[in-house]
Amino acid sequence: MKKIAIIGASGYTGAQITALIEQEAGLSVQGLYVSENSFDQGKALTELYPVYQPLPYVLQPLSDTAKSQIAAEADGVVLATEHVVSLELAAWFYEKGLSVFDLSGAYRFADVSQYPKWYGFNHTQPQVLAQAVYGLAEWNAELIPGSRMIAVPGCYPTASLLALKPLAHLLTDAWPVINAVSGVTGAGRKARQHTSFCEVSLTPYGVLGHRHQPEIATYLDHPVVFTPHLGNFKRGILATITAQLQPGTTAAQVEEAYRIYDDANVVMVNGQRFPKVDDVVLTPNCHIGWKFDESSGYVVVASAIDNLMKGAASQALQCIKIHFNL
Repeated sequence: MKKIAIIGASGYTGAQITALIEQEAGLSVQGLYVSENSFDQGKALTELYPVYQPLPYVLQPLSDTAKSQIAAEADGVVLATEHVVSLELAAWFYEKGLSVFDLSGAYRFADVSQYPKWYGFNHTQPQVLAQAVYGLAEWNAELIPGSRMIAVPGCYPTASLLALKPLAHLLTDAWPVINAVSGVTGAGRKARQHTSFCEVSLTPYGVLGHRHQPEIATYLDHPVVFTPHLGNFKRGILATITAQLQPGTTAAQVEEAYRIYDDANVVMVNGQRFPKVDDVVLTPNCHIGWKFDESSGYVVVASAIDNLMKGAASQALQCIKIHFNL
């Protein structure tokens, strides 16, 4: 039985992964933690999220004593925390010998020069960063067991990369264009005017400057144009991608490329049907649909995931299970 501590457990993703771990026979929750100045400390998780009844956990402040207790009792730690918080916490727990599953962006880039530009901080843990593995489960399963520092991908990159990576060898030099829409839970639990349902209307944001663009480009090994949108719904992501494939490519080759997911448990490809968000909400699945025009060489691919599940919590659970050989 592997014990997992969850830090940042009062947020949507932290609560979701708590519920998922609770259902796993080979895993148990060591404890749930929030920052020492959080208004949620001392509250039961089910007070914040009645849907997770009857989980018996209380949110504890992450004091120095609590950190030492985690280091002594847990096998792994999930960080559902802000990037700059994860930066230091991940390194501390890594050095204590725990396996770290970080849901922030603090360890997703091997190149330290990316962090000031896209995340606004200088990376102070290059030695730990050098050990980090990108946790896109369907593509890095061979690497995840060999590292104790797992950078769980972002939600938009997960939807985009699962759709595009099978086609990477067929792409031309033209940049794939990704338009993706997310539900408001992707912005986190903290109240903000622009994510209030009374204010949200379908709109693009982060145009030509969103931090997930270089993440997608890095792990696709191909530049892309990425435009995220905020939608007036709670959960889910739908990414619609237009890409140009090499001259002479056939629909049969596209179909063959996606056969890489034939044995994947949670990725379903249907070349005859485009997915919708309702297909995947509250599931760990990714649904992919595509159509290819041989005369023009353009393919349109749509990818749907639940941003809190395959885009965060259930992908972290995949990484945990792969890492611990469960």
